[in-house]
Amino acid sequence: MIDIRPFDTLGGANHGWLKAKHHFSFAGYHDAARMNWGRLRVWNDDEIAAGTGFDPHPHRDMEIITYVRDGAITHKDNLGNEGRTEAGDVQIMSAGTGVVHSEYNLEPETTRIFQIWIMPDRRGAKPNWGAKAFPKEQREAGFEVLASGRAQDAASGALPLNVDGAVLAASLKSGPTLRQPLGEGRAAYLVPAKGAVTVNGVALGTRDGAGIRDEAVMEITATEDAELVLVEVAAE
Repeated sequence: MIDIRPFDTLGGANHGWLKAKHHFSFAGYHDAARMNWGRLRVWNDDEIAAGTGFDPHPHRDMEIITYVRDGAITHKDNLGNEGRTEAGDVQIMSAGTGVVHSEYNLEPETTRIFQIWIMPDRRGAKPNWGAKAFPKEQREAGFEVLASGRAQDAASGALPLNVDGAVLAASLKSGPTLRQPLGEGRAAYLVPAKGAVTVNGVALGTRDGAGIRDEAVMEITATEDAELVLVEVAAE
């Protein structure tokens, strides 16, 4: 099963400083058919104007992953964590028992991010924040694991998550086909940050979403040079 969600069908809002598109129901956008994909709850496609951002606000019991597509985002929280994450890199925040944080674009240009929320396997965990640079050259042969709570990724150097799931990225040149397995009982959600691909023969354009389940293997072919972000989680 492959559920394509074209970018122009996504919900969203334009707040002036923030232009947001929502792959799943979020804030003022509600679609009963787009509440989650397995344990994946939120995938927001945000454009944040220079010198603006999200003022301090609370979260709890959610795994929040930020993939920076352009520009940079600066994080600060009430636990003493602070850091700047640049394009192509990732930050994670396990909200656990509760954290108050801000996210600002302190750059002179628009910052573009994917913000991804995954429901944790257990509530009330200790909060955690982390960020890491991932050179894109490492993704050219296949998907690189950026953040994970899967047992098989424990030694991968990925940022830790409090869920049996993972966030991965790949950079594909037009032409070759990448085969990515998807285990039984697992669900995947794939978005090209740039470029276009086919997934098991189904076309997917820039910033479109594809919910994938009940497919043993994803055969992904870039029809244009592509930068891909993939989330893999339990299907229920």
